[in-house]
Amino acid sequence: MPGTNLTREEAQQRAKLLTVDSYEIELDLSGAQEGGTYRSVTTVRFRSAEAGAATFIDLVAPSVHEAVLNGKALDVAAVFRDSRIALEHLAAGDNELRVVADCAYTNTGEGLHRFVDPVDQQAYLYTQFEVPDARRVFASFEQPDLKATFQFTVTAPEGWTVISNSPTPAPEDVKGNVWRFEPTPRISTYITALIAGPYHAVHSSYEGKDGQSVPLGIYCRPSLAEFLDADAIFEVTRQGFDWFQEKFAYDYPFAKYDQLFVPEFNAGAMENAGAVTIRDQYVFRSKVTDAAYEVRAETILHELAHMWFGDLVTMEWWNDLWLNESFATYTSIACQAYAEGSKWPHAWTTFANSMKTWAYRQDQLPSTHPIMADIRDLDDVLVNFDGITYAKGASVLKQLVAYVGMDAFFKGVQAYFKAHAFGNTRLSDLLGALEETSGRDLTAWSKAWLETAGINILRPEIETDAQGVITAFGVRQEAPALPAGAKGEPVLRPHRIAIGLYDLRDGLLTRTDRIELDIDGGLTQVPELVGRARPAVVLLNDDDLSYAKVRLDEVSLSNVTAYLGDFTESLPRALCWASAWDMTRDGELATRDYLSLVLSGIGKESDIGVVQSLHRQVKLAIDLYADPAWREQGLATWTEATLEHLRAAAPGSDHQLAWARAFAATARTEGQLTYLSALLDGSAEVEGLVVDTELRWAFLERLVATGVAGEAAIEAELERDATAAGQRHAATARAARPTAEAKAQAWASVVESGDLPNAVQEAVIGGFVQSDQVELLAPYTQKYFAAVKEVWDTRSHEIAQQVAVGLYPSLQVSRATLEATDAWLASAEPNAGLRRLVSEARAGVERALKARAADAAAAS
Repeated sequence: MPGTNLTREEAQQRAKLLTVDSYEIELDLSGAQEGGTYRSVTTVRFRSAEAGAATFIDLVAPSVHEAVLNGKALDVAAVFRDSRIALEHLAAGDNELRVVADCAYTNTGEGLHRFVDPVDQQAYLYTQFEVPDARRVFASFEQPDLKATFQFTVTAPEGWTVISNSPTPAPEDVKGNVWRFEPTPRISTYITALIAGPYHAVHSSYEGKDGQSVPLGIYCRPSLAEFLDADAIFEVTRQGFDWFQEKFAYDYPFAKYDQLFVPEFNAGAMENAGAVTIRDQYVFRSKVTDAAYEVRAETILHELAHMWFGDLVTMEWWNDLWLNESFATYTSIACQAYAEGSKWPHAWTTFANSMKTWAYRQDQLPSTHPIMADIRDLDDVLVNFDGITYAKGASVLKQLVAYVGMDAFFKGVQAYFKAHAFGNTRLSDLLGALEETSGRDLTAWSKAWLETAGINILRPEIETDAQGVITAFGVRQEAPALPAGAKGEPVLRPHRIAIGLYDLRDGLLTRTDRIELDIDGGLTQVPELVGRARPAVVLLNDDDLSYAKVRLDEVSLSNVTAYLGDFTESLPRALCWASAWDMTRDGELATRDYLSLVLSGIGKESDIGVVQSLHRQVKLAIDLYADPAWREQGLATWTEATLEHLRAAAPGSDHQLAWARAFAATARTEGQLTYLSALLDGSAEVEGLVVDTELRWAFLERLVATGVAGEAAIEAELERDATAAGQRHAATARAARPTAEAKAQAWASVVESGDLPNAVQEAVIGGFVQSDQVELLAPYTQKYFAAVKEVWDTRSHEIAQQVAVGLYPSLQVSRATLEATDAWLASAEPNAGLRRLVSEARAGVERALKARAADAAAAS
């Protein structure tokens, strides 16, 4: 039985048989305030290459009332099963199908999500269709290469706003509650969209060259309108339009561009054509650091880039999902780094510090896979939105740009868009265009980088004479064994890298020279560096052109340890921080030594994104990678440092806010918790620190988790912040209480009930898992393995994945946890997606055991 799955072979057969022309979709959402189900009527016109052939259309719905194919009513009871409607005896050429169904509103962030705002008690709707969920709203041929036009007609409550891919028309009907949209261009089902409700709107336009004018809209719930910084969002959007249209040499391909900040969104954003949905946590209710604005801007630009790469030109099948996401990631970062007037010219530092570390982590899991993954079916792709698909892919595109040259790269992209507009492509189409413009044969490059898994390690091999002059210099490339269980073999790859030479100048590590070269094979000699005085630091992969782990030679490591905070530029610092973190995760650097390194250099770190990453990494390292006998000492040292930096930071600065949050995350002694309570109630103050709504919750959640505050304090705070965000924070705080009863209640609400909305469930899981409550959580290891398969089999994908990943006993770092996992994997017969997620979580425990052993060894 296919269930809700679709295999690649089925999709190929259907694409060979059918050409889809148009959909007309009528949705009656007039009962949205009450919820339940809504009427969906779909008329789809398509052509069949064969007379008498059979196929199917996809639909996930509680009930189907009628299905009429070419004027003949089908027996619904006979043809509708396994989320498919069987279609037989097709006519050669034109066919028409009409399906009338009742579809269901969801609270999982999939299909048509319904949310009621506690502030105004109004319902707000939005769709989320990637990967296969348009079929939850209308009958569709749910695969990316069966493009069509889409014409939506929507009945909704009077006074609502309705937004779709086409411009919003004036409502019809005597009550003004029917919206009849113009048909879209030919697009894929997964980027169609519908957003409806009494949303607040701000309108503007993008004025381009030659009279081009694109209407722009920004939407959010009225309860967030006072916090919506629309001007800043429009500014980033216009910069993106300018830069992308110049680089792509193709005008924005849709009639308007709306950005809708919607509630309870599972991802960061979604590239619906002309109607991008974005998580409304990006409407900042409280002060955030510039790093948060940078991340939001990258998200905005990422989705805008998709309008060309993904929406205008779309992958044929999901095995090229990586190219879709990697291209949007690469170009969004490049826009931030290079666009005129950008506020974030240091964007490649952020990329190295965040996206690259995600990629390196993902690539060392047993589930690692080639960038161009083998996507056999929808179950495969649903768990493939990972660090390989986004971050490693974008890293390799950056390497490709260095390899062929930026001008040649974008000229190839321009040719690609012109050749395939509103069509579907494979990777070979893009590579062919790039070969044409660059003159490079990319066959070997593609095979080495896109069709193999794993990371290479680059090490300098330096020989000097008695006077410190370099007599030999080589770059050693290694291909470590892939993780146990991973498919494939380790390979050496061609790399385009820069080598940076740094010396101390006035106490600062300053780059004195840089060379760029291709390396390949096990050892590449670099004769250009022979005869030079040996610098203080030699940094391979300077400017972060390639994707590889980098190790420092002994002299460079010694100098970096002493002067890491003293690089004049942020990117080499970020690369060295990343290398130190990678060594800690690999058990090459003891956690206690990593803490010492961070404490010696973080005070000089100016990049707030790097500072906040170091905060997270130090806390994670002490919780998971430290010898348990030393953990409390490490936490004490770290917490004291967070408080010192909080008090020393410039009043009102981003660093001050970041250190306040770091202190709140780990405060533990009676004195520290008393001080945290005083900051919360206002009896203590730090000059310049505004304890606003979000910071109040951060303080309170820690006080609750340590038993200092309880239900009364949670209720009082929720009364102050009676919003959806406040409700989520309260759910986190309640689940964080350090009692067996609280844990049992949280577990039951997520695992046994399963009725929580996606965002609330996520909040409960976040509170349930507390690194200072390892003993309290120990009984839930067996409960997890007893429940997770049923949860996976009976819940929607997003809800089940939250449980499978979030409630895995990652804090129970022991051989017993590995053994329990292995026993479950051997006996439970999970499907491939669940097996992958549990195996990844198991690898985290195995890595933690190795790192703890290394930390313990460093103490002896």
